[in-house]
Amino acid sequence: MKETPPLRIALLAYDGCMGIEIFGITDVLLVANHVAQAMGRSPSRAMEVRVISLQGRSVKAAGGITLGTQSARGKFDWLIVPGLEVVQGTQWPAKLARLKPELAFIQSSFARGTQIASVCVGSFLLGQAGLLDDRHATTAWIMAKNLAARYPQAKVNPHAVLLEDGAIVTSGAITSTFDLALHLIKRSLGADVASATARIALLPKPRSSQAPYVDAQLIAPSPSSEASSFSGSVAQWLGKRLQEPYSLSRLAQAFHVSPRTLMRRVKLETSHSPLTLLQQARITEAKRLLSSTRWSIQKIVEAVGYTDIATFSRLFAREVGETPARYRAR
Repeated sequence: MKETPPLRIALLAYDGCMGIEIFGITDVLLVANHVAQAMGRSPSRAMEVRVISLQGRSVKAAGGITLGTQSARGKFDWLIVPGLEVVQGTQWPAKLARLKPELAFIQSSFARGTQIASVCVGSFLLGQAGLLDDRHATTAWIMAKNLAARYPQAKVNPHAVLLEDGAIVTSGAITSTFDLALHLIKRSLGADVASATARIALLPKPRSSQAPYVDAQLIAPSPSSEASSFSGSVAQWLGKRLQEPYSLSRLAQAFHVSPRTLMRRVKLETSHSPLTLLQQARITEAKRLLSSTRWSIQKIVEAVGYTDIATFSRLFAREVGETPARYRAR
């Protein structure tokens, strides 16, 4: 029987990239190769991992750490694109302009049949290279609005930890590095090797959602939301009245428009209904109270306008990915 060839994986290093997203993958895949050997897998199936750069020289990662790299020559099954150091308000055009050679390399690699994966805000490089058009994609939750605004043809899911759409894989915030590593191990060496590697490395089970980690207060308004003052004002009005019963007619009266007009304008600006905005505000406040007070869950539920714990728990679990009790415990 013909043996399965090794999975050839290249990590594209460049000045300013995040070192953990390089080291995290290379080290976990190294452990996986040892685990596979111990479990009797053929040595020919071991993953071949290289850290490459376009110049084939050392690069300076974020924080000033120097990384040795190899030449980008050769053929790879996977090209992994790490993210770079960014903050809220980052000027993406300037950040990406200096990475034109890397963007061209990503494009040409994909055209040659290489599968491409990004970690964290590495998704912006994929978007700039045109690889996210009409694809489902994710990124660090705190930058998801920026990604969606900058690449409107992408179908951005801010909560997903890892999304695979054809030959493109995108992953969430920084530690999704390890979710991506386990994904590659599972595809190359099997689920049993991936599971054993995770246990040895003390990695959590692959996560399905970033939603439990989202803190709305840390997300800067996108340019589009700043322009959408009407829906913003509606959200603020609702946010000050979390305990009050929802009334569309009263809300419309407060803004001197008809209920139909209010629904249309909010939907146009946010893609949500006013009721959804209220539910989001209630969940945000509940998350704050769960993490910062010792109030009972019953008291918190009442504080955000609900009387039935079960009803709110279902809503909370649907939006956050875990129950209020689990959220508080974690």
